[in-house]
Amino acid sequence: MVFSDGMQILNNISELNTIDGSLHLALGVFDGLHVGHQAVIMNAVASAKSMGGKVVVITFEPHPVRVLAPDRAPRRILASIEHKADLLGAMGVDFLCVQEFTLDFAAREAKDFIGDLVGYGDDLQTIAVGEDWIFGKARGGNVSKLREWGEELGFKVTAAAPVMIDGERVSSTRVRQAVRDGNLEAVRKMLGRPYDVVGTVIEGRKLARKLGFPTANVVVHNEQLPPDGVWSLVMRYRGKDYKGIGNLGRRPTVEQEGARRLLEVHAFNFEGDLYGEVVEAEFVDYIRKEQKFDSVGELKAQIEADVRQVQ
Repeated sequence: MVFSDGMQILNNISELNTIDGSLHLALGVFDGLHVGHQAVIMNAVASAKSMGGKVVVITFEPHPVRVLAPDRAPRRILASIEHKADLLGAMGVDFLCVQEFTLDFAAREAKDFIGDLVGYGDDLQTIAVGEDWIFGKARGGNVSKLREWGEELGFKVTAAAPVMIDGERVSSTRVRQAVRDGNLEAVRKMLGRPYDVVGTVIEGRKLARKLGFPTANVVVHNEQLPPDGVWSLVMRYRGKDYKGIGNLGRRPTVEQEGARRLLEVHAFNFEGDLYGEVVEAEFVDYIRKEQKFDSVGELKAQIEADVRQVQ
């Protein structure tokens, strides 16, 4: 898949052999592309600018924890590969290589994996990682080993130190917690961008349309969600932004207990059918908690007040 900025997605590391010229790789799961991940990737970008060549980010899907310890698998910060590719393209990355992570892949010796990168790459110049990156069978690979293999196989290694904000290390775990807490200002600092999620629009009961506020019912793609409630937000669809309002939760006034958790988005100045389409929703400000009203009329009055506040 090729994006408008020239970014291309590769399906596994063997496809590195389709790239002409020297390579500068950034390796990691990069769940969320927070500022710590960006430091790793920008080391590869800087190497390519100084030495010439292409920048390739190599990541792994599904998340390794989902394969190795599925009961501990976290929700994602960035679930969409296409979303990740868009962000990487803006950073100056040429290719995103998505390597399938399986139990067999996890069982490969660390040095064999690096040997594959050297073998598939036409001219591997740089491998950029975080300074505490561990990889390979029995966690046998680390930065020290990587430097040894670089001297042997002819590539240089850059290792980015952790990025600190407010005296704490930025991590995907910390970002997820801030999202759960609804602390979107902290999330913006750690991601270097506003927080948004990607989801598919499903057909609903059209109750909001009857109230005069048609909504898109969005099922989010396994991404971490902020607290339930009413939010001002921005919906992105086919390259355009639409300001709007959203309710995240289970719609207690009109649904039975145990209803599916959904993000209902009412986008101002949007007309069209979104069923089956994928949209992004950027959370802007928290308006109020989700609540159960005594009547549909009370619900409509509150929605009208919420919309006026957001507008």
